[in-house]
Amino acid sequence: MGRVVVRDAKGGNDMAISATEKPLSRVFMSDYRFTIPSFQRAYTWQAENILQLVCDLQDASASANTPYFLGSLILVRNGDCKYQVIDGQQRLISLSIIIAVLRELETDPVLLEELDELILEPGNKLRGITAEPRLRLRDRDAEFFRSYVQEGDLEGLFDLRDGDFETRAQYNISTNARQVFDELAKLDDDDRHRFASYLVNQVTLVIVTTDDLAGAHRIFDVMNMRGVPLTASDVFKAKVVAAMSPAARNVYAARWDDIMDPIGDDAQVLEEFFSDLHLVVSHKPMCTQLLEEFRKDVLSPYINEQHVISFIDELLAPYAMAWRVIDQPTDSTLPDDVVRQLVLLNDYPTSDWKTVAMWALVHSIGNLGNADVEIVTGSPTRGETEDKQTNREPIRMHDGTRLRTILQALERVTGVDSLNRQSPLVRRTRMANAIRGLDRGYTMPQNKGFLITDEDRRSALAHLRGELQTNPKMNRLLLIRANEQLAGGRITRPRSLNAMPILPDRVAKDSPFAAWPESVRDFWSARIGNLALTQANEQQLTPLQTFKERRDRMLMSASSKRFPLTEQLAHIDDCTAKTLQWRQDETIRLIAEFWNIRYDEGNTDLSVLDEQQLTHGSSSRTPNAKRVTIAQVLASGLLIAGETLVWERPRKGERWVATVTDDGRLRLEDGNEYSSPTAAARAVGGASAGLSVWKRTSDGCKLSEIWKTYRMQKR
Repeated sequence: MGRVVVRDAKGGNDMAISATEKPLSRVFMSDYRFTIPSFQRAYTWQAENILQLVCDLQDASASANTPYFLGSLILVRNGDCKYQVIDGQQRLISLSIIIAVLRELETDPVLLEELDELILEPGNKLRGITAEPRLRLRDRDAEFFRSYVQEGDLEGLFDLRDGDFETRAQYNISTNARQVFDELAKLDDDDRHRFASYLVNQVTLVIVTTDDLAGAHRIFDVMNMRGVPLTASDVFKAKVVAAMSPAARNVYAARWDDIMDPIGDDAQVLEEFFSDLHLVVSHKPMCTQLLEEFRKDVLSPYINEQHVISFIDELLAPYAMAWRVIDQPTDSTLPDDVVRQLVLLNDYPTSDWKTVAMWALVHSIGNLGNADVEIVTGSPTRGETEDKQTNREPIRMHDGTRLRTILQALERVTGVDSLNRQSPLVRRTRMANAIRGLDRGYTMPQNKGFLITDEDRRSALAHLRGELQTNPKMNRLLLIRANEQLAGGRITRPRSLNAMPILPDRVAKDSPFAAWPESVRDFWSARIGNLALTQANEQQLTPLQTFKERRDRMLMSASSKRFPLTEQLAHIDDCTAKTLQWRQDETIRLIAEFWNIRYDEGNTDLSVLDEQQLTHGSSSRTPNAKRVTIAQVLASGLLIAGETLVWERPRKGERWVATVTDDGRLRLEDGNEYSSPTAAARAVGGASAGLSVWKRTSDGCKLSEIWKTYRMQKR
């Protein structure tokens, strides 16, 4: 790769383009100052996106000398070492978050400094380089990202609540930082250093640069829209058909198309399908080099034994049909109770469960791979006549009981692992173990892939009892489970259904909720007892400040009243903290019963235990990104009741003093008390103030440093 000059077909001007592949150690350096232009979209990566990247890198780092290509960046020069990012901002921001978390977890001062320099340019007077972050986001999010992520105030970031974020991008940054922290904190020092070294030296990007903005957009179009690159299906089809006899090639090339065309031509979806099929066959949880590993582990045995036709008829066809059924269960001709179980599984934001569901369908329906089987309704297969449609054979389910048992157990372990925020590697390892056990004919109690331990139960219920650290889709799922458990069966869902808070996110001064102690509002703001299923959305509820207004808007649609926990709001005239506590206890009990995790092996009712009782004695010794409270730091002895904290603002001539109370709050000089340092700071300093502004008067130590010490004591 190098520098080339191309002629602009529209204007006739020469346009210099350079393309070079570089490791991250050569990307996050003084030669590049990245800016996200204001016209670019915001940061949209979700937790599952960044966790998948971390998991892929962890798996790849096992082969330390094998590079990991992460795609391309398209840049426009904007002066010496300055570049506008036209394509690649999602990866740059996510990589910066990963590096910031590695820096936060690092104790070696040399490595800490090296990680710091990857995201913060230290400056060089001789070269005329000023000290500043290597990546600048759009104006709305730049200061937020700089202060919390790039400058290393993750403690302040973890102390924020949902109402503290001004944009969705800021919420995504916070959520993703928490998720990455929890994942990387599980590694010991050696594994984390190995991961960091691999990230810096073996992860590569192709840097495509030009001087012309319009030209950069044309490059983007060419790289992303012109031409149709080969998909995994195209590659595997070519290998399989080439291994057939000439007489069979045309017939089975068409057969392959008939099987795969209904899945679509989205390259990512096709990769997911073949990765899942690879796990089913090989029992290997991760597949980082799909084309090579699928050929070696799946195709080669069929090719070597000259049974490639059986690969298509006996493996590809039934599993492709199973994939289609899973994707659109309500369009299938399966029994209603099986459809319901597949609908429940599709509620999850993760998809690792599909591997076991595919296995269960293929091994329970004898003719699933037959071309004439009638299992998915809708448009006919390419070239299929109307007469042929009417003559399609019905499904032959030979083991419906086992299918239902597997799907029920699968939904249970998926739910518990989702609540416990298990990594993709852990989830897929569980699925691989489940399929291995099923292949060996183990009973369900013998199959460790479906095993839920007492520690799993306690951890899941602790997450339910505490502040929810799940995304909106998972919150909605939890409430659906609780409502259907209470209703005793499936509830028909409206097209739009949201898990919305009973308390307003931002309480106005004239709101009745303003009379609640701030600490009580703070406690309930992120707990499941404060949520209800409704067709109302955030935009409709945000302006409403009284319980009656919010309740009536939630119940406006008759569809919302189908859910008993929501319908109960109609019988409540005034919402109190006791109301939310009752809803919390009831919801947790219902979810625990739905997943059969209410009782441990000693028959203790775990659903009635508080968060501290559930986590007491846990074997986990890794820190996590859960918000640290003043009360916890007091109990640890790192902070003492009666100590004073100060926030000096000499440029504004302001000095704010707070006193630590014995019940875990900060009392300002005006007598108002707050349950979090961020809440106290924002009460006097505005929306941008956070935990890190407070210093202990006795030694000048920042609260963020004290909070980090507490968090890392778990190690």
